[in-house]
Amino acid sequence: MTKYLFTLLLFLLCTAGFSQDKNEDMIRKIYDEALANGQSYEMLEYLTTRIGHRLSGSPQAAAAVEWTRQQMEQLGFDTVFLQPVMVPHWVRGEKEVVRLINSSTYGSRELHSLALGNSVGSGPQGVSAEIVEVQNFDELDKLGKAGIQGKIVFFNRPMDPKLIHTFQAYGGAVNQRGQGASRAAAYGAVAVLVRSMASNNDDVPHTGSLRYDPNQPQIPAVAISTNDANLLSDVLKKEGSARVYLETHCEMLPDILSYNVIGEIRGTQNKEEYIVVGGHLDSWDVGQGAHDDGSGCVQAIEAVRILKSLNYKPKHSIRAVMFMNEENGLRGGREYAAQASTLGQPHIAAIESDAGGFTPRGFTITGNEAQTAKLKSWGQWLAPYGLHDLGSPGGGADIGPLRESGTVLFGLRPDSQRYFNYHHTEEDTFDKIDKRELELGAAAMSALIYLIDSEGL
Repeated sequence: MTKYLFTLLLFLLCTAGFSQDKNEDMIRKIYDEALANGQSYEMLEYLTTRIGHRLSGSPQAAAAVEWTRQQMEQLGFDTVFLQPVMVPHWVRGEKEVVRLINSSTYGSRELHSLALGNSVGSGPQGVSAEIVEVQNFDELDKLGKAGIQGKIVFFNRPMDPKLIHTFQAYGGAVNQRGQGASRAAAYGAVAVLVRSMASNNDDVPHTGSLRYDPNQPQIPAVAISTNDANLLSDVLKKEGSARVYLETHCEMLPDILSYNVIGEIRGTQNKEEYIVVGGHLDSWDVGQGAHDDGSGCVQAIEAVRILKSLNYKPKHSIRAVMFMNEENGLRGGREYAAQASTLGQPHIAAIESDAGGFTPRGFTITGNEAQTAKLKSWGQWLAPYGLHDLGSPGGGADIGPLRESGTVLFGLRPDSQRYFNYHHTEEDTFDKIDKRELELGAAAMSALIYLIDSEGL
């Protein structure tokens, strides 16, 4: 009996050692391929500089769909197909005008502005009214109809600079952008100005999506730069009141047909079970959508390409998905999850890159305790590549709907300090991307796919 137990123990130790050596070797090969022969940077250059920004419903979004389809076909994915999805078609129209009028301190001056996505326009007549500044919805509610009716509400709560992870700071401020217009309209406001969701002070306005409450009037909503938000607040402190003229020409057109783009390599054992890696193909209509989220798209394609180039034969089918319409509707992510449910396609894991193309630090996860512990245990293979932040809660907006069917969600977690300098702005351009950082992110995602596929969850 003792001899039997000794033999069994020796076998288990040897098996564990073989698995560790195998994983170390494979992940080293993944990083070697990404850093020596990577194609993500060149793909991103084409997507951002040749196609450009890609708002849902735009000709550029349609061009991006076709280009990513061709790209995955040329890379030899087993199957590449388009998944139809109806998306919103919002257009900005003529350039916004936001003007401070007749300030005794600053005179009349133009403010740096961008209409918020999905906003209605003021039309050529514009809106001229006094502004009232609030930091949050509690202050808005205290002012009530008496303090707000007929005025432009100015939401001026900054992102909290004390928070180290800037996405937490963003989460603490973004509700004024998403809900502010409807909350102000309920008290009779004629428009809203929103301080840009930015972690620094500059003259660059940040757009982003709002959501109208169907039970409230729809009023124009515009973001202004952080410097101009500080200026307006200063005017109110010094002068007691301020008046602004606002003019926008945006409108929501009828929904339009677009597509998720899906490239797949088939599994060898559990080919009807899927591991998904993706980013969102659409971007806002300013800048080039390089960090948000061109980088995530090319990293997803590259992560699968790397495994294919290494002749890795996955147990499960692996998909790279370019989701459409994350920015102002999330239609692509919802449609993908709905189709997976309808077709009875179980997804064991989904990985999303939508936090910029900066140096990867780790992965977030939405799963149970055992699955989180499993991810943390893989630190022995991931830590040598700078991936130490493993197990924080999170995932991604596009893959979020898959959670209802039990899919474990992962989000690539890059260094976040510079992301909100560029997020949703004209500054989000290809020249802000570092080639090596981008390639490291693709390698990290490829390594995680490999571990999920080979080690299981």
